[in-house]
Amino acid sequence: MCGIFGIFNIEKAEKYAFFGIYALQHRGQESVGIASSDFEDVKVVRKEGLVLESIKKEELSQISGYCAIAHVRYSTAGDSGGINSQPIIMETPLGKAAVVHNGNLTNYLALREELQAQGIELSYTSDTELFLKLLGRGQFIPEGIEIHPLDREIMPAIFYVISKVKGAYSLLYLFKDRIIALRDPMGFRPLLMGRLKDAILFASESCAFDILQAEIWREIKPGEVLVVDKHGIRSYFPFKSEKKAMCIFELVYFSKPESYIFDNWVYRVRKRMGELLAEEDEIEADLVVPVPDSGLVAAIGYSQKKSIPLELGLIRNHYVGRSFIEPTQELRDIKVLMKLNANRAVLESKRVVVIDDSLVRGTTSKKIVNMLRRAGAKEVHMRIASPPVIGPCYFGIDTPTRDELIANRMSIEDIRRFIGADSLKYLSLEALRATVENPEDFCDACFSNCYPLEVEGSTLRIR
Repeated sequence: MCGIFGIFNIEKAEKYAFFGIYALQHRGQESVGIASSDFEDVKVVRKEGLVLESIKKEELSQISGYCAIAHVRYSTAGDSGGINSQPIIMETPLGKAAVVHNGNLTNYLALREELQAQGIELSYTSDTELFLKLLGRGQFIPEGIEIHPLDREIMPAIFYVISKVKGAYSLLYLFKDRIIALRDPMGFRPLLMGRLKDAILFASESCAFDILQAEIWREIKPGEVLVVDKHGIRSYFPFKSEKKAMCIFELVYFSKPESYIFDNWVYRVRKRMGELLAEEDEIEADLVVPVPDSGLVAAIGYSQKKSIPLELGLIRNHYVGRSFIEPTQELRDIKVLMKLNANRAVLESKRVVVIDDSLVRGTTSKKIVNMLRRAGAKEVHMRIASPPVIGPCYFGIDTPTRDELIANRMSIEDIRRFIGADSLKYLSLEALRATVENPEDFCDACFSNCYPLEVEGSTLRIR
């Protein structure tokens, strides 16, 4: 649950990185950082908080360069707060380097213990640090891989790092003269490449290209290691995987609706979720009310398919961030009351179908139902445009324990009673899979409890 951005070969790259990572603010609100290189040195600024509030104009001018990487963080591994903000930067045997990472390593603890046993000091509690600490610890050239002469010093070290790590990672390295983009062989987290005149861009989502009026070129492919420097672009596939595991929750909730990821337009997938939810639902109602903003697109699909008018029965305060990614339940509860207000003008004496993208813990839904009833709704029917979340994510989304997942503890009828709705219905897992081509290429473990990869310390059902 982070956002990463990179840009190579443009004057004042740090400013482009600032706006690019601002477009990805929804992916993390704990901290922001930018590292830049003028082809001589790599410099960094890192701050807690939001992009626009935290990084000052003067700080950007102090790291001016021609290539940059940037990061917004929501912690899924390591402590929250400024200590683990990214980019992480350090001197390595390959020179000064910075790194930004979106994902979660499933063998982090074992690797950490291995490095500490070798006397290597670790300064952070984030798994991202390992991508720098492992540099120079060994070399590896996979069989059949021919390394370009320009990469013969650095690429065996990079291949060694990714031969050691397991799990989910979309990653950008910044060295003084190049950016290296990596995506894990199963492709859990998104990473795209774009173009702006002579500059090459990288981002977690295409919306970061839009703000800069850049064009989407293509996605970094699962298992790909891509190098961009003054001499051009070179691509390697050192560790190919026979199966993919792209995170379907990115399409359900996490990515912005206008973004393009995983060879899909998020808007189209979410609208289809709403349409299929409507096809599976026999309820009669007067209004469809989306939970803003993430439930809006599915609600449009549901409304059009059922021919029930959509009204803004919940109004969002856009100066408040996303409640799902607040780190504690108490903060999430406060955020809901700050963020949403019921619209009495359309709710009075109406039978309301409320559409939300997901129901993870249930506390937000309970507050929404109560809010709608207080505003005069006669009936409140909760509809969720995804299946029940029954499995924790080990690959970068913040559902770390089964105890937090209400659908893992309660039946659907018990959940209905808990949230206080007149009825509750989820999109079926079969329908969710039908919203994407090649559903076998997606990880839906949070809905199916069937995992694509083993995780250290856990006994999971592996598909």
